[in-house]
Amino acid sequence: MAKRSRELARQQKREDKQERQEARSEAVTKLAPDDETVLLEEFADLNDRYAADLVSEADFTEERHRILVALGIETDEEG
Repeated sequence: MAKRSRELARQQKREDKQERQEARSEAVTKLAPDDETVLLEEFADLNDRYAADLVSEADFTEERHRILVALGIETDEEG
């Protein structure tokens, strides 16, 4: 029984991982090239402002996460 339970848990974990990867892939393909360029420019600007101490660490982290979610690199659950 325990062996079967572990195998089912592994299988569910694999399926969950595959679903997350597919969701990320779909998010990336839905993004227009112009949108991606704008987001990458925002990210570069954010990094420059953070390096110059113009943005707090909390604001930097929040904005970084927002941009990475929009790019499909992170999910809303992460961060």
